[in-house]
Amino acid sequence: MPIIEIVFYFFALVLTGAAVMVITVRNPVYAALFLILAFFSSAAIWMLLEAEFLAIVLVLVYVGAVMVLFLFVVMMLDINLAPMQEGFIKYLPVGLLIAALMALEFILVIWASGSFDAAAFPVPSPNPQGFSNTKAVGELLYTQYLLPFEVAGLILLVAIIAAIALTLRQQRSGTKVQNPARQVQVRRDERIRLTKMKSEPRLDQRG
Repeated sequence: MPIIEIVFYFFALVLTGAAVMVITVRNPVYAALFLILAFFSSAAIWMLLEAEFLAIVLVLVYVGAVMVLFLFVVMMLDINLAPMQEGFIKYLPVGLLIAALMALEFILVIWASGSFDAAAFPVPSPNPQGFSNTKAVGELLYTQYLLPFEVAGLILLVAIIAAIALTLRQQRSGTKVQNPARQVQVRRDERIRLTKMKSEPRLDQRG
């Protein structure tokens, strides 16, 4: 067996195990760490497929930004794990049934298309000298998939506007808000208040 196939099966096995641990482990911090391991394994597989740009984006965006944010939120929140553990066994049969149905659908689709044959998985030819993976992705994204790309951008724009509108909606009574304009215009005497206090003897000097 060539070394590249050994490396592929190794990372695929690590990826599968990490994905299973993400949905089975009880501690959310451990689940986030296993998800980071799954992202790294996926990036390694993409590197084997000579998709360097996608691998780097996966590591930088998801591992370097999204998962760090997830870990920060999970570790800052005081999550009560007892109710989560109580409902795990209750919904486990339904979850296993849905997972089995999804796996069966995938197997039927692959079997119907005849993809189990060895000819359905040809080894891709190596890229020529000077090939740019980033350029190839950009050409496909802005030519063949331009409309889906613009639709996705529009959906994200609507989501951002909706989030800002929900944040800036009419404030409820009793909530504290900041006024940046008032903070900029504040003067020194409004920030500092000097109070004169009468000196008192130390505790050991009191009668």
